[in-house]
Amino acid sequence: MGAIYLIRHGQASFGKADYDQLSSTGMQQASRLGEALSMRLPHPDVVVAGAMLRHQQTAAKALTAMGLPPEWETDARWNEFDHDEIIRVFEPRYASHAALTADMARTLKPRRAFQDMFSKAVGRWVDGAHDDDYNETWPDFCARARTARDDLRERLGRGRSALVFTSGGVITSIAAELMRLGTRETLRLNWTIANASVTKLIYSDRGVYLSTLNEHAHFEGMHRDLITYR
Repeated sequence: MGAIYLIRHGQASFGKADYDQLSSTGMQQASRLGEALSMRLPHPDVVVAGAMLRHQQTAAKALTAMGLPPEWETDARWNEFDHDEIIRVFEPRYASHAALTADMARTLKPRRAFQDMFSKAVGRWVDGAHDDDYNETWPDFCARARTARDDLRERLGRGRSALVFTSGGVITSIAAELMRLGTRETLRLNWTIANASVTKLIYSDRGVYLSTLNEHAHFEGMHRDLITYR
């Protein structure tokens, strides 16, 4: 069987005007991930990354820690959904990052307040009742992720392996389809995907199967402070 390893990017810059870059913790996570991957997949046949900066920074750090050249193919189909648009459609005032930050800062727990708001915004996006409000609907997003996966599988051929640096939403979409999860369960799963975690797909002529989900044991024990979800 062949294998496709889906890697969620390291921690991005939550609360910053430019979210799409790794935090210092995210950089550490990516390096530790690479150390772990070097023992289980020292020579992947193909390396792919989404077009987002956080994907490519994670790839660069991880591959370097694996002792491999920091080289990969870029495929924007592995990009995350547009969280800025989803938030802006839910609350138009939040087109201003300053307004969003100010509202969250007024709460006792800004991170919790943001998560509560974001969960509602994503829930509106996926429920299907407001598809005309979005440039990319939830079904379109899932189809994009599925097509990227299927094209990679076909290209790999038998018994080969690939590393894919992507985002939690993409991983969740692919895993949820393989597990036949409903929308509510899919959203719950999405919030649990750890930064710099590994989800392994195996494939054969018969199809694609979910082998492991959200592996992040490389952060347990002495590295437990590196476990994050946002």
